[in-house]
Amino acid sequence: MTNPPLPILDIRGLSKQFEVNGASVDALAKVELVVQKGEFVCLIGASGCGKSTLLRIIAGFEKPTTGTVTMYGAPVTGPGADRGVVFQDYALFPWLTVIDNIAFGPHHRGLSKEHARKAAEKYMEIVGLSAYAERFPAQLSGGMKQRVAIARVLANDADMLLMDEPFGALDALTREKLQEDLLEIWQRTGLTIIFVTHSVEEAVLLSDRVVVMSASPGRIASDNPLPLARPRDVSAVDFNEVRRRLTLKLTSHVMRSVVEA
Repeated sequence: MTNPPLPILDIRGLSKQFEVNGASVDALAKVELVVQKGEFVCLIGASGCGKSTLLRIIAGFEKPTTGTVTMYGAPVTGPGADRGVVFQDYALFPWLTVIDNIAFGPHHRGLSKEHARKAAEKYMEIVGLSAYAERFPAQLSGGMKQRVAIARVLANDADMLLMDEPFGALDALTREKLQEDLLEIWQRTGLTIIFVTHSVEEAVLLSDRVVVMSASPGRIASDNPLPLARPRDVSAVDFNEVRRRLTLKLTSHVMRSVVEA
């Protein structure tokens, strides 16, 4: 009998404390989360519940105080090309063109300049930016900058895409288009995506599972698989019923935190 494949991500007993003005503050406590390859998982919760801290630990930018984080059974000890991160503020190199921003990672992983540019061309096409290859970030809209950031992760052959409120600063129409584009990219590539958002509607639209986090300290309050077929219609009755249930779970934790404070 063959053993089942290891999950791409396995978090066990994770806690994180920070020192603030000489006092220890619990940011995360007893977090347990397993993600399978190819899943799209959204993390939602009130501000301060530790969503971004958890994402940064998965990315390897922070170390947990206790507990373990493994990818395919191997400990995460720092940043790696297998995990790409897209932030709300794009984090592009302003002195590089679109194609050179995307080719930067492959070139620094040892590919020749020619092969790195070919990889960049492939992923520019996937995100719809081929016509903007020689533009600089300052010449792009916010939506285009996020497409560059996503293409840069894809060009690095990452297994997992970590996204921290990536569409939060965009207008509604651009955000809707990028949501559609992200779903298409996910379906084409088979990437595993962990996506932090404050929007319950966005979480229900995009993900296979919605993980609700509570605060003080940050914990996983509920893990909710979504029984909705794709593509999803935000005006559909079943969509709005799922959104309503998740909103109640989220607001119950927010109200509890307010009362306890």
